[in-house]
Amino acid sequence: MVREKRYVILFTAVALVTIVLDQLAKYLIATMKPAWDLGFLSIHFVQNTGAGFGILKGQMALLAVISTVVMMGIIYYYKKIPQEKLAQVLFGSFLGGVAGNLIDRIFRQYVVDFIDVGFWPVFNIADMAISVSVVGLVLYFWKEK
Repeated sequence: MVREKRYVILFTAVALVTIVLDQLAKYLIATMKPAWDLGFLSIHFVQNTGAGFGILKGQMALLAVISTVVMMGIIYYYKKIPQEKLAQVLFGSFLGGVAGNLIDRIFRQYVVDFIDVGFWPVFNIADMAISVSVVGLVLYFWKEK
């Protein structure tokens, strides 16, 4: 029981830290609207009304519903997440990333993106959390099989 509670705390803490870092960065970017060229990347304010790679542009309500369903699914099936640190961190990070972008969709009607590496669509901390988590989970479950 104590071990189980420890994993719930880890999962929740990772999700919350992801949300806070994402929202803090987005607040600063939306407020300051920087235009920083750092050579290998640039930081600038972008309003994204779609999902990754520009799909579903202007479909904020649909994307909010999808995000909500995904979040509810993760929470509902939480007991099935392996009680291992890596799995808890990856699922917590994924949940935090989805929640971070959902907050934008609800309160801003667009997602704040700001990290531009030139050869990839502009993204944010929530997007990084989602992407890294998905790759990590694929490798985690692939290794388990």
